[in-house]
Amino acid sequence: MPHQVTIKPTNHAFTVGEGETVLAAALREGFTLPYGCRNGACGACKGKILGGTVDYGNPQPHVLADFEKKAGLALFCQAKPLEDLVIEAREISGVGQLEIRKLPCRVQAMQKVAPDVIVLKLKLPANERLQFLAGQYIDILMKDGKRRSYSMGNPPHDDECVELHVRNMVNGAFTVNVFNSMKLKDILRFEGPLGTFFLREDSDKPIIFVASGTGFAPIKSIIEHAFHLESPRQMVLYWGGRRPVDIYMADLATGWQRQHDNFSFIPVISDALAEDEWHGRSGFVHRAVMEDFPDMSRYQVYACGAPVVVESAHRDFTTLCRLPEDEFYSDAFTPSVDPKPVA
Repeated sequence: MPHQVTIKPTNHAFTVGEGETVLAAALREGFTLPYGCRNGACGACKGKILGGTVDYGNPQPHVLADFEKKAGLALFCQAKPLEDLVIEAREISGVGQLEIRKLPCRVQAMQKVAPDVIVLKLKLPANERLQFLAGQYIDILMKDGKRRSYSMGNPPHDDECVELHVRNMVNGAFTVNVFNSMKLKDILRFEGPLGTFFLREDSDKPIIFVASGTGFAPIKSIIEHAFHLESPRQMVLYWGGRRPVDIYMADLATGWQRQHDNFSFIPVISDALAEDEWHGRSGFVHRAVMEDFPDMSRYQVYACGAPVVVESAHRDFTTLCRLPEDEFYSDAFTPSVDPKPVA
């Protein structure tokens, strides 16, 4: 039977249908709660149950531990009400009016920018455009019914093609196709836009961007959007990789630094070889940020990439560097697990 959910502190209310998750119902009724992977793996949708009980679903144990359940926390992408609920959650403005659509697209371009990364450009039908916020992602809809999620690397004003940065994953259902058999003009289908990782334009705080690997894609979208808006906010990008080749668009980011007085770029390499002749910053990317910004109390942080990078940045920035909890925005690239993987 349906149950009512009331969101605190806004007192907005919505109805959850039989078998529906809290997040799915909220999105359906136009209330945008934070979320990322929607498969219980990233923790972006974690919130508190103030009243009522839920079926917790199948969250990954490292994301929602038993002690957190006892403290009233749940992942709203997994939780299904067993009775009327009162929840505590942060509502996000700016996403709810965007229509989530299923669209066909054609492979317009394929550029191998690193040994294990291909940039795909997907062209929409001539009469279609995808309205989205910089930083959001789409789900590629595969023929077997599975989905693979990829952040868009293009900014909203450059919407003729959707740009995806695809890393070659061992036994990856979609990446095997991309790297081994995909051809120009192949037809794909996707659903989007999805996600709540996007630039908060109502703030004038300086921004620290933290990317690892292909986590650069949504951050590229956000930065190019900020440039398009002629935002005066100070911005610095830390992009981490194991070897210099992993910073596969370093020339682009270096060019931004030359062109914009309010932007700087710092690549950070963790496992350079002698043959790389690397003379820049070394070590873990989030540690490099902490060395430069021991006090982040007046900053916003946008982080995207491997879960270990995002989780470490969140923990250390908020506990050691005074970053306000609500000024850390993230999108962790979680492992591909059904039914809602993030690649």
